[in-house]
Amino acid sequence: MKVKNICCLGAGYVGGPTMSVIALKCPEIRVTVVDLNDARIAAWNSEDLENLPVYEPRLAEVVAEARGRNLFFSTDVDAAIDAADMIFIAVNTPTKTYGEGKGMAADLKFVELCARQIARVATTDKIIVEKSTLPVRTAETLQTILDSTGNDVHFEVLSNPEFLAEGTAIEDLFNADRVLIGGKQTESGRKATQALVDIYAHWLSPKQILTTNVWSSELSKLTANAFLAQRISSINALSALCEATEADVDEVANAIGTDSRIGPKFLKASVGFGGSCFQKDILNLVYLCRYFNLPEVAAYWEQVIILNDYQKHRFAKNIITSLFNTVSGKKIAFLGWAFKKDTNDTRESAAIYVADHLIEDGAEVHVYDPKVSEAKIKGDMRYLWELNGVTEQRIIFKLKQIFVYKTPMEAVDLAHAIALLTEWDEFKTYDWETIYEKMYKPAFVFDGRNILDVIKLTAIGFQVKGIGKG
Repeated sequence: MKVKNICCLGAGYVGGPTMSVIALKCPEIRVTVVDLNDARIAAWNSEDLENLPVYEPRLAEVVAEARGRNLFFSTDVDAAIDAADMIFIAVNTPTKTYGEGKGMAADLKFVELCARQIARVATTDKIIVEKSTLPVRTAETLQTILDSTGNDVHFEVLSNPEFLAEGTAIEDLFNADRVLIGGKQTESGRKATQALVDIYAHWLSPKQILTTNVWSSELSKLTANAFLAQRISSINALSALCEATEADVDEVANAIGTDSRIGPKFLKASVGFGGSCFQKDILNLVYLCRYFNLPEVAAYWEQVIILNDYQKHRFAKNIITSLFNTVSGKKIAFLGWAFKKDTNDTRESAAIYVADHLIEDGAEVHVYDPKVSEAKIKGDMRYLWELNGVTEQRIIFKLKQIFVYKTPMEAVDLAHAIALLTEWDEFKTYDWETIYEKMYKPAFVFDGRNILDVIKLTAIGFQVKGIGKG
């Protein structure tokens, strides 16, 4: 089967960049990205390419070249579904906040709604591609829903999990370590798999495209993120020991990373991992293990999350302890709010949880991030507090302890301490002498990413506290 028309349901962090690159590399295929969010689609169609809904290096250039040629963004979902040969599902799959599996299982309501809408609208055979991160055997659920419509339409469901790292998503798409495609081991399943292979083969080599059965593909996504998060929690666990023993976690990481069996990647100690995938996928993995009566396996993976939460709490506690056991009424300047540099994504950002701890202790949190808006920052805190059952009156009171600035110098003015939460490159180049003059003394810097020049800052007069530095 030769695909001529692609529809993607979901114009977020996965759908937008992925479809933009497919459109760029496959000019003969019409690619339509649809979403029910009018404002989001308007932003994708805006001439202001610097303010697309998703910030990723090089994304604006890709969109500029393909949009209007064979890349389109629309809110007309039914029309796009009807015209498509292949439909990608790239909607959000958050962790459930209610009912069975609360706090761990993936909430598949948006995926199910997509399946029902496809089944209702489709009048011709379709290939359905799972792009959202989904639990094992979701494809089976999708197939059941799609096949129950009675419209006499044939659907083939493929699993094609995304392995993008935010901040490098476009480069990851251009030159992927691997693209994973899972399909049914039937004649029609193999034909559908090959149709998707042919799309990626426009720019990737055969050795970069892996094909498996559907279940292996779905599980590979969860376990890939679990293994990466496990490495981060492992080095963060050692960072606490390094601080207690006066070892240097960066030296330890370098020493073990030179072992070819271990390797250096994801051994950078920090205030903790965030993002849309790691925590959600591990919790989903824990839920699956419990569901299949594997409590020891579930406990093993749950410890990765427990350690990550501990690291964020430990960082906040260190700030309070260093500032003479109280931050009540004190100004703590946050440099960074996004969960990592080169993205405006704040989902599960360590900054949210550190801010929560400090605000609970009475601190004022003054934030500067080059890509995250005030509305987003305050929205993140409101969401957390609502999830934790904080009353509306208390939320309004707490929000008055958060201040957001357009420039870093405003944020650090008369601050008692600076907490560096995101590893934006620009933070390393600031005029730290001027920043020192603006702050109360002693002037503390808590480097949650270990990116600053400690010797230089100490010479200026700062008291610098990094992660895993004895």
